[in-house]
Amino acid sequence: MTFSLAGRCARTGMFGAVVTTSSIAVGSRCQHAAAGVGAALTQHMTDPRLGPLALDLLRRGYSAQNVIDALVGATPRSDWRQLAVIDAEGRTASFSGASCRPEVAEAHGRDCVALGNIVQSKDVPFAMVRAFEADPAAPLAARLIAALKAGDEAGGEFKPLVSTALVVADKQAFPYVDLRVDSDPDPISTLARLWQEYEPMADLYVTRAIDPDSAIVPAEGTA
Repeated sequence: MTFSLAGRCARTGMFGAVVTTSSIAVGSRCQHAAAGVGAALTQHMTDPRLGPLALDLLRRGYSAQNVIDALVGATPRSDWRQLAVIDAEGRTASFSGASCRPEVAEAHGRDCVALGNIVQSKDVPFAMVRAFEADPAAPLAARLIAALKAGDEAGGEFKPLVSTALVVADKQAFPYVDLRVDSDPDPISTLARLWQEYEPMADLYVTRAIDPDSAIVPAEGTA
């Protein structure tokens, strides 16, 4: 009942992940990204501890496949988990445990990896990869949202979607973008609208944090 994608922008070096599901607050559990490190997805009977652990292993120099092997081998009940990782070099790895409920699928592409479980078609993650790869010059957040739309159009999941989340990491310890939608009848469209609103301010919010003296403060405030 969840589909997601983690990706890297080869042009900017940004990492990001996007996810949607029919349960509330998916953004608090499933998608993780860190600047210069990589991104991770953890879903299906989700263990929220695995995402930060995956990023920590990437920081230590583990490859994407090494991270997946370590998570599967060292954590209990990995048969219930569906996991994916992309590392700093754009290498990807994924895992779907034997207890994950169908349809279950994984897809790998250039600088991206996608997952789906309890979805209507195994093509869902493959459609996401194709959409992500289609416009490598576009902003990473836009490519991630395009992938989410494509997964939904390829069948999505059985129940109505209610939550979605997007995270993008650039050069700072804090996210470049961190947007979440909950209890919404059309969360993907709402996420796309939120990104359109956020995009013009994204660089300014970073400047305010690291060099406030040079930040131009618009009339609407200083948040």
